[in-house]
Amino acid sequence: MSCPICKKPVAPRPGNRAFPFCSDRCKLLDLGKWLGEEYRVPGPRAGDGAGEGAERPARADDADLDG
Repeated sequence: MSCPICKKPVAPRPGNRAFPFCSDRCKLLDLGKWLGEEYRVPGPRAGDGAGEGAERPARADDADLDG
């Protein structure tokens, strides 16, 4: 396995506290990319209509609010 940041070989987990990275430096560089929003998790885009018009399901205790 190679480090996703620098591509160097990665030591196995028991002896490598930075796994799956080769070092703490590469681990922190990866964290910085997440915090700097260089990496993103795919999801619906704003304005594509996903989630619009969806209503929350009725709950049994909602009936108590009517009256």
